[in-house]
Amino acid sequence: MSTTTASPRPAPHGRRRPGRRAALLTALALAAATLAGPVGATTAAAAPSAHPLRSAGCGTDPGQAPGSSVLRTLTSDGRERTVQLHLPDGYRSDRAWPVVLVFHGRGNTGAGTEAFSGLDALPAIVAYGNGVVGTGDGDRQAWEGAPYSAPGVDDIAYTNDLLDTLEQDLCVDPRRVYATGKSNGAGFTGILACELSDRIAAIAPVAAAFYGTGHPDCDPVRPVPVIDFHGTDDVTIPYAGDPDRGLPAIEDWVGGWAGRNGCATGPDVEQTAFDVTTSRWTGCDRGAEVTHVAVLGGGHTWPGEDSYSGGGYATHSIEAHEVLWEFLGDERLPVRFLTGHGAHGMHGAAS
Repeated sequence: MSTTTASPRPAPHGRRRPGRRAALLTALALAAATLAGPVGATTAAAAPSAHPLRSAGCGTDPGQAPGSSVLRTLTSDGRERTVQLHLPDGYRSDRAWPVVLVFHGRGNTGAGTEAFSGLDALPAIVAYGNGVVGTGDGDRQAWEGAPYSAPGVDDIAYTNDLLDTLEQDLCVDPRRVYATGKSNGAGFTGILACELSDRIAAIAPVAAAFYGTGHPDCDPVRPVPVIDFHGTDDVTIPYAGDPDRGLPAIEDWVGGWAGRNGCATGPDVEQTAFDVTTSRWTGCDRGAEVTHVAVLGGGHTWPGEDSYSGGGYATHSIEAHEVLWEFLGDERLPVRFLTGHGAHGMHGAAS
């Protein structure tokens, strides 16, 4: 990954096994003897991992200062792609850091999402992806899975290639990779949970457009913890769904994950603020709990937005970045998916 030129990387063939495995396995072979200790946390919510694993990039110069954000380039599927990469304050290359992948809404950018989301405050490497201009009115960047996404663009391959690059260039704990986003990008995190559950530990969609175009089935290889945020008065992506556009009711989508994760209890509903209710499903397979945060009267917005994030009411009773990190931060990908023991291949062919 470079700030000026794209790094040469082989183009993927369909849903391939990520190419980072060889380098990662070498690092993992040494992990038991070289555990990094606390994960450089800067907030109380960032509990250190008891057994952090270290990627091949540990000990290397990150190429940018801690606390900074830089637009970088990489090559994926024969295309030059970009990512707005933020390093946390206090980043050190001898500590394994979690990664938060962020996917913008249609027509937005990684930098635009960085501006309103507050995610830079997290004690994590935050990678704000940039989509490819899709179809429809205007030159608007979009993500795979929506009816307006760019034909032939493989954003799952982009996600794999981005993670490969981050693990090669930075000190990453590959067990602590999470995905969030807004609107179209949030909907894409739902696809990642289905198709890259052997790489993404948990997801946190916000105001998500769960089209799923080209991805009709969801068959993760493990239960995936989910926390979802949505405004009940969102007119862009209606809370009750829109069958004519292929959008499910949000409660149905969340309930689908509770069923998929085998949750035995819930939903337990709590009024967490005057304008927020939180529903939780517990007793789930392998502890993969599901949480839904409903903003009462909320629009197509990011809770706690630092600047304009979409139309309608935006609550400031909660900060989405704080709530999602409290949920995500303790989740770990099972080690067997990193070593190859018990791992499954990717699903399907490139869409």
